[in-house]
Amino acid sequence: MPFFRDLSKPQPLEFHAEMLLGVQRPHNGSLQRRHTMKEAKDMKNRLGIFRRRNESPGANPSGKLEKVLKSLKPTPEEALKWGDSLEKLLLHKYGLAAFRAFLRTEFSEENLEFWLACEEFKKIKSQSKMVSKAKKIFAEYIAIQSCKEVNLDSYTREHTKENLQNITRSCFDLAQKRIYGLMEKDSYPRFLRSDLYLDIINQKKASSPL
Repeated sequence: MPFFRDLSKPQPLEFHAEMLLGVQRPHNGSLQRRHTMKEAKDMKNRLGIFRRRNESPGANPSGKLEKVLKSLKPTPEEALKWGDSLEKLLLHKYGLAAFRAFLRTEFSEENLEFWLACEEFKKIKSQSKMVSKAKKIFAEYIAIQSCKEVNLDSYTREHTKENLQNITRSCFDLAQKRIYGLMEKDSYPRFLRSDLYLDIINQKKASSPL
């Protein structure tokens, strides 16, 4: 029986590369298949930059690249702290990337993206930019049948819609709190039981060469 690789699940080296290069994968399965070849080519070209920089006579550029990428990984002790709370997980750069990769396999990455968009929204200082960003977030994540619609109750959806009449930094607070609670009670516990997380906390330290 032929082996088919699940392209929705990031492989070890690819995962590090995605995190370092900021690569995001599409949500929709058909879109994913459509763009797989293009993404692979783009990734190859971008990784080629790192290879060329590291090339020298007798050097192993791919080995150096892997070493650089893997250096981003947390120690098992650091990763264990992610189990204390979702907050600690999201505050860690690699933890955030790992959680995103896990949500992608469950086709619920939009929850984290919405939460992150709200965090960025609250940092905006310009009122005009805040208004523009608020409308974009609502259209993308909250409006019914939006492309990345998150699971909100009707009260929260309407409350947030009303807040757009007078946009402030807190206009998404209730919706963000609801989605955070959903991830905390649903996706986060499953992430802690996932192979992705268990592989990180059970990783073996490579012995140093003599």
